[in-house]
Amino acid sequence: MSYRQIFYQIVFGTKHRKMTIAERNCEQLYKYIWGIIKNKNCKLYRINGAEDHIHIFSDLHPSTSLADYVKDIKVASNGWMKDSGLFPGFEEWQDSYGAFTYSIREKDTIINYIKNQKEHHKKETFYDEFKRLLVENGVEFNEKYLL
Repeated sequence: MSYRQIFYQIVFGTKHRKMTIAERNCEQLYKYIWGIIKNKNCKLYRINGAEDHIHIFSDLHPSTSLADYVKDIKVASNGWMKDSGLFPGFEEWQDSYGAFTYSIREKDTIINYIKNQKEHHKKETFYDEFKRLLVENGVEFNEKYLL
């Protein structure tokens, strides 16, 4: 038996940050992604986003690498979004992503942060948010390669 508590906030956007995740259909997308996460033996705590990106807050099963986890979510949801016809103009997800770890003490704060994404993005762009998350989490980056 493995015991774990590995909380990740994973953030990735649409290719070229195109506004192609229509609010009227995002719940269906989030439910689809939730199914992928359950099939990987991980637990989803919160998913939300805006028209050009999503945030996923989940645990990560010890048998799953972070890179494979994100790849599986992106590949499967990419195909579903195109096949569903619900997201016209969606081309694909961007190649990169951000993944940030959190402790149990931060869990409720991150859940609330993700829950309020639509309101949050009335004040801050996805680019600025992503850059802030990188800085807050001490991740070195080259600005010319940001999203």
